[in-house]
Amino acid sequence: MSDHQHALDLIARCSDEILKRDELAARLKEGRPLRVKAGFDPTAPDLHIGHTVLLNKMRQFQDLGHQVIFLIGDFTGMIGDPTGKNATRKPLTRDDVLANAQTYADQVFKVLDRERTEVRFNSEWFGAMTAADMIRLAAQHTVARMLERDDFAKRYAAQQPIAIHEFLYPLVQGYDSVALKADVELGGTDQKFNLLMGRGLQEAHGQAPQVVLTMPLLEGLDGVNKMSKSLGNYIGINEPAIDIVTKAMKIGDDLMWKWIDLLSFEIGVDEANALRVEVAAGGVNPRDIKLRLARELAARFHDAGAAEQAVAGWHAAVRGEGDLSSLPLQELVVPVDGLRIAALLVAAGLMPSNSEASRKLKERAVRIDGEVFEDGARVFAPGFEGVLAVGKRNFARLRLVSA
Repeated sequence: MSDHQHALDLIARCSDEILKRDELAARLKEGRPLRVKAGFDPTAPDLHIGHTVLLNKMRQFQDLGHQVIFLIGDFTGMIGDPTGKNATRKPLTRDDVLANAQTYADQVFKVLDRERTEVRFNSEWFGAMTAADMIRLAAQHTVARMLERDDFAKRYAAQQPIAIHEFLYPLVQGYDSVALKADVELGGTDQKFNLLMGRGLQEAHGQAPQVVLTMPLLEGLDGVNKMSKSLGNYIGINEPAIDIVTKAMKIGDDLMWKWIDLLSFEIGVDEANALRVEVAAGGVNPRDIKLRLARELAARFHDAGAAEQAVAGWHAAVRGEGDLSSLPLQELVVPVDGLRIAALLVAAGLMPSNSEASRKLKERAVRIDGEVFEDGARVFAPGFEGVLAVGKRNFARLRLVSA
């Protein structure tokens, strides 16, 4: 197999779609470093592991000798990408965008090679644009063309409002590719319209159109929706190692395989396929595979020592094996006269409601320091310290302090 064919196969692995694959093959044959772009809008502080699906693919390009551009959309972040939204999204303030952008720049090198990464901000070119320049850009496409985008079409058909500035977002993202002279742009499947906009604008500006590579969207902890901070179904890459491990262990067994495909560097395609067979035959417990993935993620975003301590804490809390003191201690403010167990579980974020907590108590699913707890009338006052657990997935080591 030729080097460029091997590179093409590696790039295509786990991708959803490559437009145009023949163009990518031709550019790889040229033997020059390609300019590979992916944009991230700083809409919330911190990156989560859903973002790393694209970062991992960018790292593959780097390992093949190409130049990656981590584009922080500090300008587009003030517009707000409407993708997947059923209503106009409130734009962020300039201060919000800049603060979030700084955390992105600090965190991205947990995956990317710093020496082979070009970090850019799209305010570099849009900040210098005049109103006339923006009008000329807006003239590049029609309203009818914009309404071909699925989310716009649905909102228009449902008579939901679409603000004029939202039509600018695809144009602005597309123009980023012109400014950066991108050979390849990466994005999630929900970004396909915007990525193709980049191809069209590059052609209009006399550039060779970029290859578009889309990656699958990573479902979050709920197993249903795209990982999102607004939905609370995410794992932040800056979270403590114990939180990365405990959250990763909550995903369903079916979703685990997709997470392995998109997130793991240690479990390759062939091994993952072999493990699927063993799990189906009952020879391997999927929990052990999931724990291996959780350990890998914790080590990537922290270090091996922190990952091992987190795994030990998980074993202690869930399986009753080891020292519970290895779990991180969090302080929880409670009234001076304390809280009953149902209210305490809700306050600790282990249960959504008092009624659900009471139901779990009756089912003998609540444990304190590893022992089943059933006394619903007991009051827990400031000064209490211990590990509360509900079932095998929700637990926390708490110290109660007075308000």
